[in-house]
Amino acid sequence: MPKVTANGITINYEQQGDGEPLILIPFLTADNACYAFQVAEYAKHFTCISIDLRGTGESDKPDDEVTTELYADDVAAFMQALGIPRAHITGLSLGAAIGMWVAAKYPDRVKSLSLHSAWTTTDLYLKTVVEGWQVMAQALDSITELVIRGIFPWCFTPDLYATKPEYIQALCDFTRSRPPMSVDAFIQQSKAVIAHDVQSQLANIKAPTQITFGRHDQLTSLRYSEPLVSGIKNSELTIFETCSHAPIYESVEEFNSKTLEFLKNNRTERSSAGAT
Repeated sequence: MPKVTANGITINYEQQGDGEPLILIPFLTADNACYAFQVAEYAKHFTCISIDLRGTGESDKPDDEVTTELYADDVAAFMQALGIPRAHITGLSLGAAIGMWVAAKYPDRVKSLSLHSAWTTTDLYLKTVVEGWQVMAQALDSITELVIRGIFPWCFTPDLYATKPEYIQALCDFTRSRPPMSVDAFIQQSKAVIAHDVQSQLANIKAPTQITFGRHDQLTSLRYSEPLVSGIKNSELTIFETCSHAPIYESVEEFNSKTLEFLKNNRTERSSAGAT
């Protein structure tokens, strides 16, 4: 896969499709392949650019402290290095947190913003859960096993485990097939999750924004919907009624349909040429 130097590090990425650029920012522990079920559809309409964040996948793994704002600076520098003046930005969970910082700090670079399972400021509940993951990571000495045993149950509903165990197993197998994240890198990345606070920056976001949540999500529950919708003026809210934290896996067809509709509605060629 191609690599580019940006913001002092080498960033690995995957590019598929044709059309306006769409940058997909991974979530906690994940590499660029985490949106595989979305890229299959998105790439029919957009140039999909899925990145490995610093410390993950095949990107550089410096020992420096990371923040969601620093990740956003990486994304902006990555766009500059590839000669992308503006792009659609999408992300789930940590990816959404980073996306908000990109849109707030670099508003002229963001054509549209898609925030899935996002949160404005880490509260005591979310902090407690993530600190528990840190303990598990060190005990298991494997981030892959942490994801499968400790994080997946927060991402999916009990019904999905009960009715589709073979699908859960396939997701576990997929996770085990990806480049493993080190425990040290996870601790740094999870500290960025705990420290995340973008509330004061929301008014700087100018791009049309889609905000989505899973109805059964506890991590980033609907408690975050009001501050996001009221803080980002040009925003719309969508709820996935049967899902928890990861509708990208739990309700793939519905998620892809509703998010792709938003993305297509905010393409430049649609507004200028009436494309659908």
